[in-house]
Amino acid sequence: MASIFKRTRSYPIPEAAEILERRRKATAAELREEPHRKTIVERFAKWIDSKTGRARKAPVVTKQRGGRPVDLVVIEASTYTIAYFDAAGKRQETNSGTPDFSMAKRIAAEIEKEVVMRRRGHIDATQERLAKESQRVIDEQIADFEATMNAARRDPKHIKATMGYIRQLTLVAGWQVVGDIDATPVNAYVSDLLAAGKSARLAQATLTALKSFTRWLVKHGKLATDPLAAVQKPNPAKDRRHERRMLLHEEWEWLRTTTAGSADRFRMTGQERMLLYAVAIQTGLRSSECRSLTRGRLFLEGAQPYVTCKARSTKNAKDCRQYIQPELANELVKHIATKAPAAPVFSMPNESNVSRMFRADLLAARQAWVQASRGPGERLQREQSDFLTQVNHEGERLDFHALRHTCGAWLAKAGAHPKVVQTVMRHSTITLTMDCYGHLFPGQDAAAVAALPEMINGTKDAPEDLQATGTHGGAGSILPAYRQQSSSEFPHEAASACELDKGTQNTADGPKSLPFNGLRETVQESAGQGGSAPTWTRTMNPLIKSQMLCQLSYRGGSPSGNACGRRRMLQRSLTENDDSRKTPVRRTWGLRERVFSRVGGRIAGPSIYGPSVSGSKR
Repeated sequence: MASIFKRTRSYPIPEAAEILERRRKATAAELREEPHRKTIVERFAKWIDSKTGRARKAPVVTKQRGGRPVDLVVIEASTYTIAYFDAAGKRQETNSGTPDFSMAKRIAAEIEKEVVMRRRGHIDATQERLAKESQRVIDEQIADFEATMNAARRDPKHIKATMGYIRQLTLVAGWQVVGDIDATPVNAYVSDLLAAGKSARLAQATLTALKSFTRWLVKHGKLATDPLAAVQKPNPAKDRRHERRMLLHEEWEWLRTTTAGSADRFRMTGQERMLLYAVAIQTGLRSSECRSLTRGRLFLEGAQPYVTCKARSTKNAKDCRQYIQPELANELVKHIATKAPAAPVFSMPNESNVSRMFRADLLAARQAWVQASRGPGERLQREQSDFLTQVNHEGERLDFHALRHTCGAWLAKAGAHPKVVQTVMRHSTITLTMDCYGHLFPGQDAAAVAALPEMINGTKDAPEDLQATGTHGGAGSILPAYRQQSSSEFPHEAASACELDKGTQNTADGPKSLPFNGLRETVQESAGQGGSAPTWTRTMNPLIKSQMLCQLSYRGGSPSGNACGRRRMLQRSLTENDDSRKTPVRRTWGLRERVFSRVGGRIAGPSIYGPSVSGSKR
């Protein structure tokens, strides 16, 4: 049974409060506790509330505080509190939110009814929790999501961008609680972005951030289903605004030579900048990953020098080892000779200045290339070319990240296996590698198509493995490897072989019998010496025959019909040379197991499955 009461709290008596006394008769309960007290004296404090300006009145009680009695004023709450026991038997208290006692009783009755339903399993606790979580303020849920990303040690830049996308879309859509999240305003927001001329990459990044938030809500039991599961991201490849191109080998030679001999830029010498660009090309490291390199992360000794990056510095949060050429390793050894083990290899400026530095070096290299022209005509031709330009005529750019793209492109053009390129570039899937560099891998499509007529016409030699497995035909056919078929798959034209005389040997044009020398020695001795099995079988059980022997030794018993044609093609002659008689002896068997009947202790035939076999004891 639920209890309904008003909470009381004790406070010091307000200043300038008037103390009043009132006498009343003791109740029956008070008389049972103190029979000698017939009259009860009550004290009240009366004062003006400074906040509301209204007169207030509250009873005064005496309590022990610090070992001495202190007068306190008891203030009662304005609304009723309901105390009850939940389905687990634990006492709970909740505020009814109403000063009306009858309304508080109705609320308490509803609570008791819900407790009974939950005890009997009519109310799902999981659904109830999801309903409660869906009504939480969305800002609180976003803060929890951000805390989860921070706990996972995600990149701070990525966290900041993700939270910005989520809060911006939440503000535009007007969502107050997570239960308000709907796909309709999301699709409208993306459509407005694209209509305003924004790139598909921006729309994709916004949807990626928001969909990761809704998936987190579902995973952590804050929503039952993902409301944005059906929202499709736009394809940024169809509207790419920032295409990068690889650096040509000739361009790199001019950039390397010019940069190494140039003046300092952004507190980096020309030689240091050249080494930075070379490391980026040979390893495919990003700008932030190059910044994290220290002398202790460089392993330049040995035949295969390499550099390493810790997981906290890489994009995929995994340790990486990138190999470099020995020539570059020797240059780096000279560069870090005076650096401490924990010192950074390159004194790189901030991210925006790195891009400015690379563009300045690119422009200086182009100017040097143009000035090296011989004559006005060649100079004009060089000025109009895309050599070492930041943006070419097709809109492709050269920036610092293009050095990483150059690494993968050069590997692909050199004929490296796509999986090797994927490993060096540290791509998550081979699909990403093929999408980026698939057009650069040495193509074999034209050569394969050109070879098709020769293969079809039979003028091209078949591969050795096909020739080895073929059982019929010359070397020009690619089909013999697949000619191993069952008896039912042979053409019906072979039925004419049934018309041959049984005593006639196979001609050169007929089916060839496979050599099977020494078959008699492989037959069990007991089968040929009056054992329990006929002499034509390899086992003691007459119902079990070798499939190969059946096909090699069959000789049909019916002179006509398609069955005879099929069986006749599988007939094989087994000739054994008898040293004593010097006369060939032929034996023929049936294709299927014969049906035998016991007659007078002997096995007699014929049967419907082939010629009779008699004279052998069972």
